[in-house]
Amino acid sequence: MAPPPLRSSFILIVLGLFLALTPGCKSKREGGGKNGPIRIGFSMDSLQLERWQRDRDLFTQRAKELGGEVFIQSADGNDSVQVRQAENLLTQGIDVLVIVPHNGEIAASIVDSAKRQKVPVLAYDRIVRNSDLDFYVSFDNVRVGELQAKYLFDHAPKGNYVLLGGSPTDNNAHLLRQGQLHVLQPAVDRGEIKIVADQWAKDWLPSEALRHTENALTQVRNNVVAVVASNDSTAGGVLQALEEQKLAGKVLVSGQDADLAACQRIVAGTQSMTVYKPIAPLATRAAEVAIALAKHSSVESNGKVNNGSKDVTSYLLTPIAVDKNNIIQTVIKDGFVKLEDVYRNVPRDQWPEANTK
Repeated sequence: MAPPPLRSSFILIVLGLFLALTPGCKSKREGGGKNGPIRIGFSMDSLQLERWQRDRDLFTQRAKELGGEVFIQSADGNDSVQVRQAENLLTQGIDVLVIVPHNGEIAASIVDSAKRQKVPVLAYDRIVRNSDLDFYVSFDNVRVGELQAKYLFDHAPKGNYVLLGGSPTDNNAHLLRQGQLHVLQPAVDRGEIKIVADQWAKDWLPSEALRHTENALTQVRNNVVAVVASNDSTAGGVLQALEEQKLAGKVLVSGQDADLAACQRIVAGTQSMTVYKPIAPLATRAAEVAIALAKHSSVESNGKVNNGSKDVTSYLLTPIAVDKNNIIQTVIKDGFVKLEDVYRNVPRDQWPEANTK
């Protein structure tokens, strides 16, 4: 039998070799980016809208180029599902969590869980309220609202307006309304325009927009000059209500996201404008920030946004107003949508091909 000191040394050596050779005993944080790809958890509110599918694909592409592996979960607009999915991502040893919250308040619990596990959190396009966020990447959503309202006001400086906000649980919807009122409130105070309806569309649903617009039109006997729809999906519901009253093309309607259907409506003359938020730079920047956060590297920012508990370091991109006069030079030139798709319902001899060269 070996003497006790020799036996102890032997045991320590064997134990050390075992720990060194056992992958499961490594720190989850140590594994990411050092011995394999950086693991990025991407918790998304929903993928139902065309816009978010673009975000997912572009973000994933850039993350892979930078050595990241993206794990995506979509909650289909369900808060409890999003919380559960995010917790699951955290148990998988991710190095950074990126979140598009369905409810900016409820998602704070997700940030809390991540911080307890020392996982940095990036809010993508929608901020998470009252939480210790590490970073926020989005567009200037107050500016988006200003662009929407200014376009309509420039073309209809007097008359009855309908305000149709997005999901009341989405902080961006409230930022949009803030921007819209920056432009419209002075005209309201002067008595030049009157807001005859002010509603919110649950989950940005076209059906909600349709219902609210129908009610507003009934209330004022179709006497409306403009509907400030906060995005293109709600604009679609608005247009359905206007078409039923043969008002499509006669009432100004705003939008946001430059969805294909909205671009088709713009060239057809039924939707007045949309706000183009180039998804490629947003997704690319977010992927770069996520990788940097995982590596604990410095991150470029250009502002701060208060989320109720702190000024969150942010990078905000600039939105672009788009109508039939600049649709070729913006969304089509960028390849966001194709000319042949946008003008699909327009006679071929009316396609503005010369302007794309």
